[in-house]
Amino acid sequence: MIVGVLLAAGSGSRFGGAKLLAPLPDGTPLGVRSARTLAGAVDRALAVVRPEDTVLARLLSEEGLEVRVFPGAVEGMGASLAFGVAAAPEAGGWLVALADMPWVRIETARAVAELVRGGALVAAPSRGGRRGHPVGFGSSLISELRGLHGDRGAREILSRHADRVTLLEVDDEGILLDIDELRDLARVEADIEKKFPV
Repeated sequence: MIVGVLLAAGSGSRFGGAKLLAPLPDGTPLGVRSARTLAGAVDRALAVVRPEDTVLARLLSEEGLEVRVFPGAVEGMGASLAFGVAAAPEAGGWLVALADMPWVRIETARAVAELVRGGALVAAPSRGGRRGHPVGFGSSLISELRGLHGDRGAREILSRHADRVTLLEVDDEGILLDIDELRDLARVEADIEKKFPV
């Protein structure tokens, strides 16, 4: 069983707050679009959210994700990832997605999940030589994942196992496009929506 972990516990401070509730051109909240993609690519999906993000938690729950409220979200992405993995220790692997990357194609997410299901220790999509998201991790990495802390995410694990990272080359710009600031959304949404219509 591959479990999807949606990291949705950031503060969105650079965006001005409530980033994951920002509407895309079709009205879908940014975080909801990311959640739908992940949920459609794995056997089970859960989301890690901040205690105060009650509206986001409700929306993600309505999309079928198991919502896990992380009181220590302020510690950073690494801590949130460790918390999410700990919520599904029985998984055969995890597909970790960032909630502020709404333009990843579902086919890409499914393909990365299948690489992990097929035995890859670490799997990730790549475009033009650049590794993107989501990233899959095999079950043997559970101790390393649960040991993460701070805001570095899983970069140390990826570096430690660089020779065992399976990269899948895809024609999917969404794997590299995250939203940090309001102007990021305004700049890319029109072009991306043309290429990846809902």
